[in-house]
This record gives sequence, structure tokens and C-alpha cells, in this order.
Amino acid sequence: MLAVASFGHRTSAQTLTSSLFERYLETLREQAGIPAMSAAVVQNGVIVWQQGFGRADVEANEPAQPHTPYLIGEVSQTIGATLLLRKCIDQNSATINDPVAEWVSGFGEASTTLGHLIAHITPGGEFNYDRVRFAALTPVIEACSKSTYRKLLDDEIFVRFGMVDSAPGTAMATPTAADRELFDADRLDEHAAVLRRVASPYKVDSRARAERTTLAPTAVDASYGIVSSVRDLAYFDHALSDSRNLLLEPGNRDAAWTRAAPQFPTGLGWFVQDYNGTQVVWQFGVVTDAYSSLIVKLPSRRLTFVLLANSDKLNTPFALENGDVTASVFARLFLRIYFP
Repeated sequence: MLAVASFGHRTSAQTLTSSLFERYLETLREQAGIPAMSAAVVQNGVIVWQQGFGRADVEANEPAQPHTPYLIGEVSQTIGATLLLRKCIDQNSATINDPVAEWVSGFGEASTTLGHLIAHITPGGEFNYDRVRFAALTPVIEACSKSTYRKLLDDEIFVRFGMVDSAPGTAMATPTAADRELFDADRLDEHAAVLRRVASPYKVDSRARAERTTLAPTAVDASYGIVSSVRDLAYFDHALSDSRNLLLEPGNRDAAWTRAAPQFPTGLGWFVQDYNGTQVVWQFGVVTDAYSSLIVKLPSRRLTFVLLANSDKLNTPFALENGDVTASVFARLFLRIYFP
């Protein structure tokens, strides 16, 4: 499992960098009116800094923590893409150029390939960020793995890598009969315990005033719906990046972190761009009027930043769907502090 650095053994330069980063992040949170954020920085497989900011539940005065769960929106695609590459390509006979219709009967686009969906490319060869189309990969993963997606996600990601603050959708708070067939009673209780700790969602208006909102139960698919914490996402990031290839063969991992074509801002489940001559791999998520998420990786530096919030204001002002992470003041802060 991923290590957590002992702050008592950190250098003075590391402490100064983290302290400066922490102060600036808190200022940005307050300016945006976000009730709570949780953040972590991972370096060389170690969580070198983690922090909670503000209140996960304003009314109950509950502080945010690194282990606080949030709905992570489209950051779920990083895990969905990993499972597609692992189960369908590394462990099965699929290729990224397979038509989706070969794996999902009734899929209505004969020329659309797995690569089109995973990179947000239309059949006409244009970029269009669309989480609903990405979700069409869910039955493909199920066909390859011969498992329901939520069970596969739980077994091969959450349980395997000790992600104890994660759950396959908020709908698991009230399990169906099908859920009870998939998961034993102890595992259902563990999911329920995670979901009781999820940060409360808030809508923030133009004057940075927060109002608590209510969300309908969310099911999980390859594109959306995962509940997780920054600490757990750091564990996933470590497993994905580890030289032992715990999740993907090197070729598929490299393909995920490489532009699908020079004119597109996406790889396979990730955005990819250049920053000061260095590859940046990233993804964002938005749950409207409720949550937002951001993960930014510098693979050559083995450096990752994970940020979760209980308002959509982490991302909605910045139009990140256009493919430029530097539009985000939060991402720019990380890049300037940790990669000046």
C-alpha cells in the first residue's frame, strides 16, 4: 500500500513548499466559497502532503479530512478507462480499434470504436467531451470481465488496493436485491459506512454563499458515480504508476497518457498536454451544484496532485472540458509551487 510520509522527517524546503501551497489553497477555497476541500500530493509513491480545508458538513461543523469521501464525478473515468484496458485488452482479445458494436449488441453506431469513446472522439473524427458516451464503455467492460461493473470496480480496485473510503455509487446506501446477490452483508455494511461519511453537497452562488443541496442516489458506471477520498485516489494513482505494473501493462499505460492524435487533448480516459516542456496528465469532475474533483499528474516527475470539493466551484468557472488544465487556478497553483 502507498506510504504516507512522516512529517517529522521532511526537509525544511519540503515543509516550506507545503506550507506555502496550503496557505494559497485555503485562500482560493475561501474566495470561491467552497465549504470543504481535501487535497493530497504524491511524490515517488509516497503521500508527502495531505490536508482537509473547511467543513464537510457546515451545519454539523464537521471538518474536512484527507479520508473524507466525496462524489468524484468524471474523475471516475480514470478508473473506468483503466478497467477497460486491463480487462478487455491486457487480459482479453479486444483492441482499442474494435467497434463498440462487436462487444455490445444493439449499439447504434457501427463505425464507433472503443478508442473513440475512451478518448471522447466522435465517429466523424472530432473531439467532443461527453461523459454519457464514455459511459457506453460500461457494458463492454462487463462483457470482457463477465462481471457487473460495480462488483468488478469493488473487487479489483477498492478492495485490492485498500481504498477503504470508496464506494461504487451513492445508490449503494440502499442496496437492491441485485446488490445483495453481488455483495455479502459485511461488504454492504462497509459501503454504507463510507456513504454515511460523504461530505455534504453545497450550491455556491455568485456571491460565494453556500446552500446545502440534495442529490438523487447515483449509480456507478465507467464514466461517473464513484465515491472516494483523496487518500484513496492516491492509492489508485500509486498502483497505476507503480513499476510492478499492478494494473496495466506498460504499453497500455503509456497509451492512456499519450494524446490519441496530435489534434486531440485526450489520451485514454485522461487529458494530456504539455506544460513547460513536460507532459501533464489530468482529469476533472463536476457534479452540478454539489461536488467537483481534479487530479493532475506529472508522470516524468512521479508527482500527482488530488483535490476534491463539496461544491462544483472547483471546476465550473474554468471550462476544463476544453482541454487546458492551466485554465484552473487550482491546477496553476500546484504547477507553479511544485514544478516552477
